[in-house]
Amino acid sequence: MSTLTENKIPVILTQNAMREVKDLMQKANYDKEFGLRLGVKGGGCAGFSYILDFDTQKENDHIFEIEGIPLFIDKSQEIYLYDCEIDFKSGLDNRGFIFNNPNASSTCGCGTSFSA
Repeated sequence: MSTLTENKIPVILTQNAMREVKDLMQKANYDKEFGLRLGVKGGGCAGFSYILDFDTQKENDHIFEIEGIPLFIDKSQEIYLYDCEIDFKSGLDNRGFIFNNPNASSTCGCGTSFSA
């Protein structure tokens, strides 16, 4: 695995999000080759959909670490995620990861896609 990027971490993970990611990584028994992949892809009702998954490092990734969580973001997608806050809610009315993205000019009703 490459060394960590010296740049500012482009996203913010809340304590709830970090706790959930660490719990999922532990339950799945991921080794050190795996990390959290954050990104965007074309699609969804507003133009872009978020990517949040466990993956291995790819050639074009910037590598960061947040409280022991390896974080992989494709360099070409980083601009869409800069200052995006990722939270995790587990209430009765809402359970899952929530993206609060200041770069989004509009979002869909379900919150999983956006336009920039």
